Amino acid sequence: MRYCATKFRSRCYPMMQILLLISAGLLGITGLAHSYLGERYILIRLFKSDSLPKLFGSDDFTRRTLRFAWHITTIACWGFAAILVLMASAALNFQNVATALAATFLLSAATAFVGSKGKHLSWVVFLFVGVVCLWAAIV
Repeated sequence: MRYCATKFRSRCYPMMQILLLISAGLLGITGLAHSYLGERYILIRLFKSDSLPKLFGSDDFTRRTLRFAWHITTIACWGFAAILVLMASAALNFQNVATALAATFLLSAATAFVGSKGKHLSWVVFLFVGVVCLWAAIV
């Protein structure tokens, strides 16, 4: 490997670009597998149990919270994958990272809001962070 004076080391090391892109691909696949397999083999079986806590009068809130929280992990994997792609390319800059973070948190906010019917207040935090990141990307 040769010395690289630029702060974007992946430009100097093609192998690093390949490894970062492979990592991004693995995160994308892991996110898909996590959502699909978790829904099919874990959440469905868990929801058949009668031992879920009954919040707000039933176990519906608990089920919805577990489901959206499970899928937010997938969204986070995809957000990190996007940043790894940016790291592998010459597109790594403040604006692009802020945009990737904004998309990740806005999608998380929508998932939490819809998944909990607005009852789980994590959507407020995710929305705030997403809007701040989007604003930072635009300004």
